[in-house]
Amino acid sequence: MSATRDSESLAALGKKAEIPSDYAPQVLDTFENRHPDNDYWVRFNCPEFTALCPITGQPDFAEIRISYIPDVRMVESKSLKLYLFSFRNHGDFHEDCINTIMKDLIRVMDPKYIEVTGFFLPRGGISIYPYANYGRPGTRYEALAAQRFASHE
Repeated sequence: MSATRDSESLAALGKKAEIPSDYAPQVLDTFENRHPDNDYWVRFNCPEFTALCPITGQPDFAEIRISYIPDVRMVESKSLKLYLFSFRNHGDFHEDCINTIMKDLIRVMDPKYIEVTGFFLPRGGISIYPYANYGRPGTRYEALAAQRFASHE
């Protein structure tokens, strides 16, 4: 297998970044996992996530953490960055952002397991930390999701 991913037609990698002006799940690119028989964690941190409050239009700031155990497909990091940036002008509640991100990543990758956490900065004196996870039904990852959800702080 080649050391490059050029043959996989990744739309964002190696090209000038065009930041979407609103929510853009179509920018997510994936590539083939070279180690689908191994279980391993992939973690992304986005410490500069912003979205707009759907009521006031004011910006909300957060660190988004995404951890997953890949199967056949993996998300390409530059496309993930552009996707997360696409929330910048998008109005959604914190909990909706986290669930939307998780569902979009499940749709494009079909991971064995994934969890997404948002560490939203306080507004009005309250911080909100929504957490969502998913384990593929009928597999041991479904049990992992239940265990991690039950022990989540």
